[in-house]
Amino acid sequence: MNILEMIAEEKIREAIRNGEFANLPGKGKPLRLEDLSHVPPELRAAYLLLKNAGVLPQELQLKKEIIRLQDLLNCCSEEPEQRAIRKQLNDKILRFNLLMEQRGSRSAALQEYRSKIERKLT
Repeated sequence: MNILEMIAEEKIREAIRNGEFANLPGKGKPLRLEDLSHVPPELRAAYLLLKNAGVLPQELQLKKEIIRLQDLLNCCSEEPEQRAIRKQLNDKILRFNLLMEQRGSRSAALQEYRSKIERKLT
């Protein structure tokens, strides 16, 4: 054992003796370990860092913004504001659908949007 490990062990023993670990949240409960098997090993540290910082993947962030804009649109009564919100909402939906298509996920919304465009063009 090197000197740093010995110092760390002694500090831990001292904290235990002083009762510093006695009332920790989750005491007596099983640890909730993350299953990171779907994340490549070289990306796991970055994944955990972003997750702990509350950063969402791009598609989830877009979904969150779409829901917020839909709620805002439902509460809005002024026509000019509704138009502006609808434009933002349509932009976010389009970005989301394009992102899903790039990732190989075909959504029902994308198919519906695509069919509407095809009907208008024909």
